[in-house]
Amino acid sequence: MAYYPLIGGAEIAVKEITDRMSDVEWHMVTRRFDESHVPYEVIGNIHIHRVRCPKILFPFVGFWKGKQLYKKYTFDIVWAVMTYAGFAALFLKLYFKKIKFFLNLQEGTPFADIKRKAFFVYPLFVLMFRKADVIQALSQFLARMAYDIGAKKEVVVIPNGVDLSVFSVEPPRDAVLQCAQGLGKQVGDIYVLTVSRLSHKNGVDDVIRALQYVPQNVTFLIAGIGEDEMKLRALAEECGVRDRVKFLGLIDQKDVPVLLRVSDIFVRASRSEGFGISFIEAMAAGLPVIATPVGGIPDFIDDRETGMFACADNPKSVADAINKLIEHDSLRMHIAVEGQNRVRMRYGWDTIVPLMRNKVFDPLFNETYS
Repeated sequence: MAYYPLIGGAEIAVKEITDRMSDVEWHMVTRRFDESHVPYEVIGNIHIHRVRCPKILFPFVGFWKGKQLYKKYTFDIVWAVMTYAGFAALFLKLYFKKIKFFLNLQEGTPFADIKRKAFFVYPLFVLMFRKADVIQALSQFLARMAYDIGAKKEVVVIPNGVDLSVFSVEPPRDAVLQCAQGLGKQVGDIYVLTVSRLSHKNGVDDVIRALQYVPQNVTFLIAGIGEDEMKLRALAEECGVRDRVKFLGLIDQKDVPVLLRVSDIFVRASRSEGFGISFIEAMAAGLPVIATPVGGIPDFIDDRETGMFACADNPKSVADAINKLIEHDSLRMHIAVEGQNRVRMRYGWDTIVPLMRNKVFDPLFNETYS
């Protein structure tokens, strides 16, 4: 639905995978959000074709554009990232019988919520899962959801990754010092960071409420934008912690490693989560993380080993986790080290992309030409 310069976990994953598979010709149909986004350009190894339409019409406009492109290029595989794109890919699969359909699940919205929101197209939604030749889920949670919806074939579980050459390497010291000074960090201050879209599902409100129960030297940095920003600003005022909450806006991806090094703890009190790449990036940078045991998060966090769990919808539980990490240096260091080790072993893109190649793309290409 979106691509660079609009960046989230899914967009980063697509670029990392396609950049490392240069023997494949990639074309992408995505939305054109404004005039600054050109209708066609090449980014990395992908030919980007943007279409101007409302979100709700993208399944139809995306199918129409894909059909035009198919007649010119005769694609082997259509790869849909999440559900709106999945409808467009389903239509292509139904129209062009020979094309292989790869459905990539990234969004952690609970199954009941999806069914409620998509009730008017639910039969098509189920058909999407049944017609997919391969379904890849980022987590065991998403795999179970795919089976519940109607997937008939084995769901391949492969997570998103992280660029270890960026997040596990110390940024220039001057850049870190400059960032700390710009944020007004003093000796003894503790900065708790979230990198998150400002939406209800990400639980930023619970972290703001938790500030009432932690020491006064704790400041909450919020990197991100979203529909709940004004509500969250009002909440900080209401809770009497406005001076301890810094809304940083949308941070360029290249600046996130520096922000992580300036911070002391990463926290996101998610209400739902398909996977959670921001946690992985923080862990790669050696930051202890606080999370909730929802969705795909338990795939990579073991409580008090690679992270600290708090309860969803429970600000006091979030505060207790923050206080424990502040008060116990050995626990904080243990979690930081073990978290970083886990990411280095399992989640580098140089580990993830070969799995994508071997378990998803090569089998589909082999079926096409067998």
